[in-house]
Amino acid sequence: MNDLEKLYKLIWMSRPLMQAAEAVVERGLDGTGLTVRARAVLEVLYAKDKATVPDIAEKLEIKRQYVQVMVNETLAEGFTMKRENPRHKRSSIIELTDIGRAVIEGVIRREMTVVSSISAGLKATDVDAALEVVMTLTEKLKSEQGSN
Repeated sequence: MNDLEKLYKLIWMSRPLMQAAEAVVERGLDGTGLTVRARAVLEVLYAKDKATVPDIAEKLEIKRQYVQVMVNETLAEGFTMKRENPRHKRSSIIELTDIGRAVIEGVIRREMTVVSSISAGLKATDVDAALEVVMTLTEKLKSEQGSN
């Protein structure tokens, strides 16, 4: 396999990697009341403290309307709450509730245990290189997408 074929395979391996990761994440959500999509919202809020739906959509790189559905799910389950946004009447600020914060912290702890387990045998330098390659490819592919 030449270098271009290897790079092509690396790009296409992202799909089975994400499917496997999502399956592990989904199993880790058992008993939490979270779906994978609600977990994504909570993770963004955990990192940012609070955000609007457009902020969350930008971070997740998905459509705002879909994020609104996801946020509504977290609101209904009591994981998040709405606050008035002094800068924009129609775009509420979404924050974690204490329950939401506790749930996402537990989920992240469990996920880090899995990551620790699967990291056995991987060299930090290889992980650094892989991360750099994936970030560069993502940036270049997004740039290519915009140039069409």
